[in-house]
Amino acid sequence: MSSKLGTNNSKRITCMLKYAFILFTLVGMMTKTNANNFTTEQQLITRYSGEIADFWLQGEFSHFSGVNDTRINYALFNHALFTPNTDNDTDRKCLVISSGRSEGYLKYKELSFDLFNLGFNVFLIDHRGQGLSERALENSHKGYVENFQYYVDDLATFIDNIVSSHCTVDGNTHKPYLLAHSMGAAIAARYLQDYPDNIQAAVLSSPMLGFNSGGIPDVIAKSLIKSTAQINQWFDNTPWYFFGQTDYIQKNDAQKNDVHKDDAQNDFANNPLMHSALRFQQFSRLYHQNPEIQLGGVTVHWLNESIAALETIFTKLNKITTPTLVIQAGDDKIVNNDAQNDFCQQLHQLHPQSCPDGKPLVIKGAYHELFFESDIYRQQALTAAVAWFEEHPSTLRQTQDKRTNS
Repeated sequence: MSSKLGTNNSKRITCMLKYAFILFTLVGMMTKTNANNFTTEQQLITRYSGEIADFWLQGEFSHFSGVNDTRINYALFNHALFTPNTDNDTDRKCLVISSGRSEGYLKYKELSFDLFNLGFNVFLIDHRGQGLSERALENSHKGYVENFQYYVDDLATFIDNIVSSHCTVDGNTHKPYLLAHSMGAAIAARYLQDYPDNIQAAVLSSPMLGFNSGGIPDVIAKSLIKSTAQINQWFDNTPWYFFGQTDYIQKNDAQKNDVHKDDAQNDFANNPLMHSALRFQQFSRLYHQNPEIQLGGVTVHWLNESIAALETIFTKLNKITTPTLVIQAGDDKIVNNDAQNDFCQQLHQLHPQSCPDGKPLVIKGAYHELFFESDIYRQQALTAAVAWFEEHPSTLRQTQDKRTNS
């Protein structure tokens, strides 16, 4: 018994030291400007159409067949492809990015550039029904997935068949890291439960672990969604939008005249996603110029599937054995931060290597989109993520792990 207690205490002390290291790193970053040389908003003005654009042209862009032969698009940036004659195979740092709802890899150019320059091989997947991947409904604007598990299975195929092939040296596959945001973090959590030995370490940014129901009690909100989904199924073969949800609304080009500029400024002032006007402008322009990636609101069916997935995450929390850090946006208005707090408290009790001190790492004052935020918030989030990965050096994955059955 005393040996077991000693082991548990040792684990707790180790986790506390890791948490202290992350906090120390954050403090150091705030006193020493941008130690990791992440792109600043000032640099982004010229870098986006210069260095970042040149970097992006050297990526590999393709697709694979996901569940039910759905086309799943992806992008990857491998140092071996950029500098094929150099010998960097001994240190493979592979990083998979699982993006949020309505996002695609085209939005992640700046982040991919920054992480690549820190030595990571970067792999991005467009989840089914969004980005450049295939959509299931005739109305391509509707946020829909037939089964939330399809997201998870697609991610598994991507990691096993695409990512692993780029992270294998002499027959040995290096475990990748996983960086996931919002809905992509919910997908990642389910993946970590199904494949507990495939990822070296994970960071969940503003994870969708609970919905912001606008003050309506969760029990009532869930009951409303489930009953509406049932009525939809009874009376219509076409998935309905949830109340208040619509197709993507095309905004006018804010550069054409002053009236449109005022509209764009109002859109930014009222947005709950980020404080950075520059990154918001780039995000809006990207969707304006690429209609194929535009996505509207969510369907009742998507919400119903997501609720079931979140329930599974908490029911099978003990299955997440991968060291996992949760980064919380302090002023998040999109997802439920209380659910993140519950997740961390419970996960840390089960596996002390995750959620140091049993809490998310909070970026005070930040909005939901931590990786597209103003520099003061973005650099804190990215510094914490990179520090977490560095605390968990990549090891070899000896075999292709199968999904757990329990």
